[in-house]
Amino acid sequence: MKLFVIAAILAVAAAAPSGYKTEEKYEKDYKYPEITVVSQSDERNLDGSSQWSYALSDYTTRDESQVQKKFTVTTVDDYGKEYTKEVMGNTNKGSSYWVSPEGEKFTLTWVADDAGFQPKGDHLPVAPVHVYELPVAPVHVYELPVAPVHEYELPVAPALPYKRTGAGY
Repeated sequence: MKLFVIAAILAVAAAAPSGYKTEEKYEKDYKYPEITVVSQSDERNLDGSSQWSYALSDYTTRDESQVQKKFTVTTVDDYGKEYTKEVMGNTNKGSSYWVSPEGEKFTLTWVADDAGFQPKGDHLPVAPVHVYELPVAPVHVYELPVAPVHEYELPVAPALPYKRTGAGY
């Protein structure tokens, strides 16, 4: 009986209205207009492809599509041997559009496939392009030295007295 009385008192205390009104407090502090979903679509196909999109009342939009595709993957085992196999994967592409609180308009498009994630948008940072002039090796015009020309006069051995002797002379 005591347990029943305690449980009834706790139930009455839990059901009593709170003195803190959260809804009124947040309505006063919230300074942006309410954003609602204007349109939405979601299509899933049996072949694994899909498309979905939505648009909001603040002009934010998003469209995305996905397609199943066979990829050829090359893996290397612990011994350095390469294996190739075909696997199924997704390729995604889509776009988003939104307006910042400052009124700046942003558009982002992307593709995600076997080449990786490739976003494009005017607001994205771009790596600087350096135009380097490739160094050119200096051209040397060599003038080969010419060996000096010497005119030698061969020495002539002095004539010795010579007599032929022997048979037939």
